[in-house]
Amino acid sequence: MTVSAPAAVTAEQRDFRFTPAHFRFVQQRIHQLAGIALTDAKQDMVYSRLIRRIRARKLDGFDAYLATVRDEGGDEIEPFINALTTNLTAFFREAHHFDRLKQHLLRATAPRPIRIWCAAASTGEEPWSLAMAACEAFDTLQPPVQILATDIDTDALAIAAAGQYPLTRLSPLSLDQKRRFFLRGRGAQDGEAKVRPELAARVRFQPWNLLNAQPPRWRDIDVVFCRNVMIYFDKPTQLQVLGQLRAVMRPDGLMFAGHSESFFHAQHLFRSLGQTVYAPAAAASA
Repeated sequence: MTVSAPAAVTAEQRDFRFTPAHFRFVQQRIHQLAGIALTDAKQDMVYSRLIRRIRARKLDGFDAYLATVRDEGGDEIEPFINALTTNLTAFFREAHHFDRLKQHLLRATAPRPIRIWCAAASTGEEPWSLAMAACEAFDTLQPPVQILATDIDTDALAIAAAGQYPLTRLSPLSLDQKRRFFLRGRGAQDGEAKVRPELAARVRFQPWNLLNAQPPRWRDIDVVFCRNVMIYFDKPTQLQVLGQLRAVMRPDGLMFAGHSESFFHAQHLFRSLGQTVYAPAAAASA
């Protein structure tokens, strides 16, 4: 999950009145719900995203719209979160991480399938890349790996679970990878490709908010991919999330972060192994 701004919309171009008070409410609400710390520079982005929801609900402005997201149980909470999160991802993004992952998978000794948690699955390119990397590491379409892929954005997660993409999205993959892991569409699906059933069997998708007050039920995670998420959290929220990740990991596990993320303030939880790969603090020599 990442937050990305579209083209700016100036105050003169706005169809709806959008005040500093409206923006402060959005800042506070999205931080409460998803941990995202929106800077003041994101005002135009917020306006552009939320007017789509105002129009979809046929409301007359931001006062009416923001009233719909005040209550925790409101039916607009999920669309509100989805509107303010955009998913910037690609297959095998930061390729060196997948090389390191393959090495780690082949060293695993647990007498059970290796468990990987992709904590910000977005539209699926990352969890499917994890599944492909596992297949390549073990040279089989049925590697001893289970992948849990979660995201707060339910719209993106639905795309991920479908596992179907335009062929242009597969451009980072080699010809061999495309042939081995995807089925090319025909007829109405011409120009698209879908992950093979063997690959799909390795991945389970589930909505999950990293700020959930209840800890996740899964345990003994061998590998966590949580990349390009923490940069949108403030330091206290980062510590909260990192503590949650650490609590479910095996002592000899690895966590992969985004290239611009660092956790010097959380050395009691994780220690750097270089190239934005981290180990639980008690197992930093892994």
